[in-house]
Amino acid sequence: QVQLVESGGGLVQAGASLRLSCAASGRTFSNSMGWFRQAPGKEREFVAAISWSGGSTYYADSVKGRFTISRDNAKNTLYLQMISLKPDDTAVYYCVISRVKTVIPRYPSTVGSWGQGTQVTVSS
Repeated sequence: QVQLVESGGGLVQAGASLRLSCAASGRTFSNSMGWFRQAPGKEREFVAAISWSGGSTYYADSVKGRFTISRDNAKNTLYLQMISLKPDDTAVYYCVISRVKTVIPRYPSTVGSWGQGTQVTVSS
């Protein structure tokens, strides 16, 4: 089992930037990883994912061009760089790791572990 701990959330104004980090412990950090988010009253949604090697990345259309996912396998850390934030980006952001190494975690059914979440609030 892997443990995931997110950090870096906060309250920012529209147009600002934030970088989320996710520190992982356990033997399965080499699996594909990603980020989901959940806004109040809405379902949890996919944001971004990265392959186990870091060579392939995937984004939701709503964040493409503004968010960048990356990973440092030497530090067991996943990142999400967010720029040009919008009020619609307000949500709790969750770090995830895939259930199977090569499967990209784009759906909750493909997620093996979830972090506890970090709140991102973007004011207009």
